[in-house]
Amino acid sequence: MQIGIRLHDVAPGTIEERLKIASEQGFSCVHLALTKTINDHSVENSALTPGFASYLRNKFGEYHMDIAVLGCYLNLAHPDPEEIKKIQERYFAHLRFASILGCSVVGTETGNPNPEYRFEPASHTEEALQTFITNFRPVVECAEKFGVIMAIEPVWSHIVYNSKQALKVLKAINSPNLRIILDPVNLLSVENSSEYDKVIQEAIEDLGEYTDVLHMKDFVIEGDKVVSGAPGTGVMKYDTILNFAKKEKPYIQMTIEDSTPDNAEWSRKFLENYSCN
Repeated sequence: MQIGIRLHDVAPGTIEERLKIASEQGFSCVHLALTKTINDHSVENSALTPGFASYLRNKFGEYHMDIAVLGCYLNLAHPDPEEIKKIQERYFAHLRFASILGCSVVGTETGNPNPEYRFEPASHTEEALQTFITNFRPVVECAEKFGVIMAIEPVWSHIVYNSKQALKVLKAINSPNLRIILDPVNLLSVENSSEYDKVIQEAIEDLGEYTDVLHMKDFVIEGDKVVSGAPGTGVMKYDTILNFAKKEKPYIQMTIEDSTPDNAEWSRKFLENYSCN
């Protein structure tokens, strides 16, 4: 396993300062979300130049760190066609940037059919799924042109809410450049959380062969919400997902999520030392 961290979860600072901290904490890769990590200069589409990509590639190389995922988490089911065009352009810019950055995967979630990007009953309809597929198809075609992997992350409160819906997208678009970021906790709701291991097993059965990156976190139930936290801080057992990683995905990159500067290194060690049954 190669364990990384979302760079914006590292203690605040410049990207160079955050990168140094992540390296010192023993992480080998990062999930990079530009707008959440860089605030001292523009990261608009026009700023994502080959020069900027080369600078970051060299800076990450100094610390022997990889960019596991370049995050671009926008709403590809937005109901306004003009907004969809802008959103697609943002993905195109990230894919072009990733091809020079040396980052093989651009990651996304799958949105909701409203401007607010919030869950509603319509999110889980076939109509919403087809809207997402239609709007997503040009993004995957762009990924093919740049030789970059575009990976979707199923999330229960979004359009692609389980592994079966994800399979529909994979088969409908049918591209070798479309893959999966598997985050087991994101597949959980209050209703299915008591059977979380069954949910994870089903996701591995359906999506295991397509999974290129893992997102790792933990969870607890608070009232009517699934509240996530860093690995080792909740109720989750990791036998199923870590056995899958160790046996079927040698050297897969996995990034921990929802960590804090105080528990990130502890959480990494928790995963590394976890003893599977």
